[in-house]
Amino acid sequence: MEFSVGSALRFGWETFKKRPWFFVGATAILAAASIGVENLTRAIDSTLSGAPDHRTLLGFIVSWALGTLIGMGGTAFYLAAHDNPDTVELSALWHPRPFWKYLGTSILVGLAVGVGLLLLIVPGVIFALMFMFWAFLVIERQLAPIEAMKESNRITSGHKWNLLGLLLMLILVNLLGALALIVGLLVSIPVTVLAATHVYRILSGHAGPADAALAA
Repeated sequence: MEFSVGSALRFGWETFKKRPWFFVGATAILAAASIGVENLTRAIDSTLSGAPDHRTLLGFIVSWALGTLIGMGGTAFYLAAHDNPDTVELSALWHPRPFWKYLGTSILVGLAVGVGLLLLIVPGVIFALMFMFWAFLVIERQLAPIEAMKESNRITSGHKWNLLGLLLMLILVNLLGALALIVGLLVSIPVTVLAATHVYRILSGHAGPADAALAA
């Protein structure tokens, strides 16, 4: 089953319109949490090194740990919002498990994409598309890092060009949101994340259950 970029964005927009202020508020909470983590990290670095721009090990650990929790909460929230937009609550933003699997997968995917970008960029883009849905898989199925990466590659197989078009369009929409006095991001972010979540649901449903070895 294929998907279209337009239909994904329409789904994101129509879902957003069901509870616009709720989605704006949830996005604002995530943004405020990220800003709070950044300020806390700078305060730690400033205290330990004498300058907020001089990174310290403790500041790095705190930033990484809290940033991971924010990412997990956002992923869990949008999965719930996609499936039950009329009943999802802000409490879905708190989803601290499986912390270590999420952190480990984010590190491996980040390394793969980063190294790929250094290798003439194209491999990095390919890896980004292969592992595009790792976060959803870790939160929803609690897969370990390697399993999540394999499963993301499996469900995106045969759809890379369409996913590239989707990724570019999502970036463009958020750039337009940023140009709208930044406030536009409070609309563009939930719309684009809901669109991406919708594509994840379509492709994972089309791919069917994972092999028995992977599920085990």
